[in-house]
Amino acid sequence: MTSPAPTGAGNRAAVAAAMPSLLAHEGVWEGEYLHLDADGALLDRHHARVECHFPDDGPFHYVQRNLFRWADGRERSAELPGVLREGRLWWDVQAFAGCAWEGGEGVILLRLDRRDAPGLSFTEAIVLGEGGKERARTWHWFRGGRLVRRTLCAERRVAGPG
Repeated sequence: MTSPAPTGAGNRAAVAAAMPSLLAHEGVWEGEYLHLDADGALLDRHHARVECHFPDDGPFHYVQRNLFRWADGRERSAELPGVLREGRLWWDVQAFAGCAWEGGEGVILLRLDRRDAPGLSFTEAIVLGEGGKERARTWHWFRGGRLVRRTLCAERRVAGPG
């Protein structure tokens, strides 16, 4: 699990200094995720609600809460706390471990190794649209160096800054 950072005020300031573009993602986002196989065939489609928080104090610099809903009534939720270390945001949770960093021009990049599916990893790019009301996320999934899946996420901000 994620090791807590030292408790104390100023977590937001630390994130702003290390990853200033990341704070623009604070708020609640809703959208649709499409999971495609390597050839582009649809594997899965579901609705997502993603809450991004940057607590100013406490053990974590970032907390993300996800709620996924499928048309057949299934739901899955997760809370994903992260800590800032070495200029990157790090996760070490039950499902995955890895980090996020800024790639320039406001693009956020992530590299995560799945613990719930050994040998599977993905790299994600998050791009915020002009005005901060919409964002796009793309995930490229690999197993043993071979592309096995892509995920496309289109989200709109429904609450929070922006």
